[in-house]
Amino acid sequence: MSQTPPPPPPVYQPQPPFSPADQRTFSTLVHVLGIFFGFWPSLIGYLIAKDRGAFIRDHTRRALNFHLTALIAYVVGGVLLIVVVGIFVLIAVAVLTIVFEIMAAIASNEGRLFTYPIAIDFIRP
Repeated sequence: MSQTPPPPPPVYQPQPPFSPADQRTFSTLVHVLGIFFGFWPSLIGYLIAKDRGAFIRDHTRRALNFHLTALIAYVVGGVLLIVVVGIFVLIAVAVLTIVFEIMAAIASNEGRLFTYPIAIDFIRP
């Protein structure tokens, strides 16, 4: 009663890299969605597509670093709401986040790297 063993499971094949146009589109999408959903699009984009191209890896890493920095600034602004200064910090962070994300989306759509002026480098290349 000898049966043949089942075939081995397929070996994981890494995904092929995106074309340059797809990398620009994906990076632009990550930046635009970051305006509405905070750090989540850049985190998910970094984890899913960091191996699909150097352009995507750089843009999602920089966007994630910026959004984590903005998250810290939002927390500090929330704590400073006890004093009146907190509302100004929150407004400034919100405006800077929108402006920098639009600038980054335009740069990524044009195929250029964008470095956020205010970002702590949590995730290094």
